[in-house]
Amino acid sequence: MRYALMAALIGSTAIAAPAFAQDANPTFTGPRVGVIVGYDNIRPGSSEDTDLDNDDEDTDGFLYGVEAGYDVAVGNKAVVGIEGELSDSTAETDPYDGDAQFGYGNVETGRDLYIGARAGILATPSTLVYAKGGYTNARLDLTTDYGERINDEHYNLDGYRIGAGVEQAIGGNAYAKVEYRYSNYGDARLEFDDGSNTDNFSVDTDRHQLVAGVGMRF
Repeated sequence: MRYALMAALIGSTAIAAPAFAQDANPTFTGPRVGVIVGYDNIRPGSSEDTDLDNDDEDTDGFLYGVEAGYDVAVGNKAVVGIEGELSDSTAETDPYDGDAQFGYGNVETGRDLYIGARAGILATPSTLVYAKGGYTNARLDLTTDYGERINDEHYNLDGYRIGAGVEQAIGGNAYAKVEYRYSNYGDARLEFDDGSNTDNFSVDTDRHQLVAGVGMRF
């Protein structure tokens, strides 16, 4: 259901935007690409970690990644757009602390994919305040008791992301931004090196991220 709603949101944005192009503010319009860095924290949700046990621990690290998007002005104050992101982080459990596994065992964060939409209002002609939301798919790679990767075995997590941020236009085409995002993963499966996997099972895993980014518009 959430995938259908997201597809409808993105589709309606692409179709409806040209109707508002007249008299639009061009500062935050068109395609963009950028890089992001920041803080990443993964922790149990409001119920029981992964629904596998009730350890109450978390892990954090340094986030880094790339992003791309396309924005369209609506009138001279509003902006709507679509965006995608590929990121990773250094967060990992402590293999020597059996209580710091938040239900998954020994893991380290793997790649994180995101696709969604955003909408914002110009606070000034060069400052955009926006909110965002969409779908995220992340991996937690299994590690040994010594912190080494176990082949390609990993958990595959599906969930949603919401967030808010401020973007500042710099010069003609550059931009910088700061953003907070919250992700919640409600489904997971364990995937093995031979391509097999378990059935999906319910989880409740939260992710909090604070990032800064820079990029260019074209």
